[in-house]
Amino acid sequence: MLRTHTCGELRSEHIGNQVTLSGWVQKVRDKGGMIWIDIRDRYGITQLIFEEGVSSPEAIGTAREVGREFVISATGEVVERVAKNDKIPTGGVEIKVAELKIFNKSKTPPFIIDNDTDGGEDLRAKFRYLDLRRQVVRKNLEMRHQLLQKTRAYLSDHLFMEVETPYLIKSTPEGARDFVVPSRMNPNQFYALPQSPQTFKQLLMVSGFDRYFQIVKCFRDEDLRADRQPEFTQIDCEMSFVTREDILNTFEGLIRYLFKEVKGVELGELPHIPYSEAMSKYGSDKPDLRFGMEFVELNDLAQGTGFVVFDSVELVVGINAEGCADYTRKQLDELTDFVKKPQIGAKGLVYVKYNEDGTFKSSVDKFFDQEALKGWAEKFGAKPGDLMLILAGETNKVRKQLNELRLEMGSRLGLRDKNTYAAAWVVDFPLLEWDEETERYHAMHHPFTSPNPEDLDKLATDPGSVRANAYDMVVNGVELGGGSIRIHDRGIQSSMFDALGFTKEEALEQFGFLLNAFEYGAPPHGGIAFGFDRLCALFGGQDSIRDFIAFPKNTSGRDVMIDSPSLIDGAQLEELHLKLTPASKNEQ
Repeated sequence: MLRTHTCGELRSEHIGNQVTLSGWVQKVRDKGGMIWIDIRDRYGITQLIFEEGVSSPEAIGTAREVGREFVISATGEVVERVAKNDKIPTGGVEIKVAELKIFNKSKTPPFIIDNDTDGGEDLRAKFRYLDLRRQVVRKNLEMRHQLLQKTRAYLSDHLFMEVETPYLIKSTPEGARDFVVPSRMNPNQFYALPQSPQTFKQLLMVSGFDRYFQIVKCFRDEDLRADRQPEFTQIDCEMSFVTREDILNTFEGLIRYLFKEVKGVELGELPHIPYSEAMSKYGSDKPDLRFGMEFVELNDLAQGTGFVVFDSVELVVGINAEGCADYTRKQLDELTDFVKKPQIGAKGLVYVKYNEDGTFKSSVDKFFDQEALKGWAEKFGAKPGDLMLILAGETNKVRKQLNELRLEMGSRLGLRDKNTYAAAWVVDFPLLEWDEETERYHAMHHPFTSPNPEDLDKLATDPGSVRANAYDMVVNGVELGGGSIRIHDRGIQSSMFDALGFTKEEALEQFGFLLNAFEYGAPPHGGIAFGFDRLCALFGGQDSIRDFIAFPKNTSGRDVMIDSPSLIDGAQLEELHLKLTPASKNEQ
């Protein structure tokens, strides 16, 4: 070994020991007769000291050669540090260096490699191998490692078997776009990279494996944002001979275990919220439950009075912002501008201030008197000092718009603390959703989701009203995981394909292997998949998953460090029977 200890290991009990440390130079301070070098590795930082007349001339000469990020080795005696640093665990000692070696020199780094860096996101992505040296980034990956190990331990203790499934599979048009891979041995044919191991984990249940899990890479060719990457990691699980409650109990146990073991947080029992209730109370199927501000519908009080804005719409709905009646006109204008943003799309915002003296001041005073506004306040449960914010429009759209306003108000009022956690199961989703462009139904989750048994008879006659036997786990407004009880009967699966507009030929061509497997004794089964990168970001108190992935892609799906994707050699194209076409202006 080229070291006796790590750079984060030495303490006062090591004083007097001869040690060798190896690592990177964090900082050099040359005061003439004294030189200090901070040496760093994955485990921490230790100070080295060189003193003229005490240290050897060779060691001092070498010390004056080193710079930031040089890779060095230092041998010497552990001594008590005169000016102690209580901000680091090794701050009570230093190494009086007798011998210093340079393993490798370093160019001046393009940014400061420290927690407080001067490097922008693009620059740090280009030199990701340097960014990963920063302790703050490494801590994220250490936490990811801990979550991986705890997840494997919990699932193994609950009799789950880890089974790897293929990365080169068959492309299917359902869901997001596939990444496709040409096959050299099968000209003009393509594999797809899996968006999830869905069909394989169901086949494992048909095979009698009973409980399966895999911490697996998945791939989706979709537009990216802070919580999406083209390749991402799932905790993927499946169980046989279970009901929905069995799965919810098992994986609620997993998440509560991870919170306790990694964060030291007691999560508590998760409530079950029907999808319809989540949409009517919060306008979202992943509600942030760290604060209340539930929706209040006002149709019965606000319509039929001659105010066209309310009379002409499907839904008048609002929220009560406690203690915000003192908002200024400027603040109210900011909220109006917020809801009118193109990505939100509201036409305007109605406000009602419930003044401390019991009177009301609103933007609709011309149309509603004090008595009418008092009726609104009673329905909102508002008190003097509160502010009621109201939107109107088509039901689904206005609920989504009000959800955005609710989250904005939650942020403004400090109600979305990242160190507070509120989790729930959202259940009973619609099985299908209608797509106006294709004029057919699409699976809200995937085509293998079982209908709620109570709604099974509606699948052929009224597919839009069928509820799915599906569930999502939501934490702090983030969908952490989701799954369903699966269809295990070939007849029901065929009916599902019929509802989705598949011809029998299309269903057989794409999923014949699964339909055939169902004819050989498929057990009742169900499962769930958690977004592991999102779980890491949630535990780390951050919105972006990129800081929890060793080598992430940017928002264009590029790895700017290795410059990928890139062109391939003409001979490779010919071998794969591929030809390039000129890119359109939009693609260039």
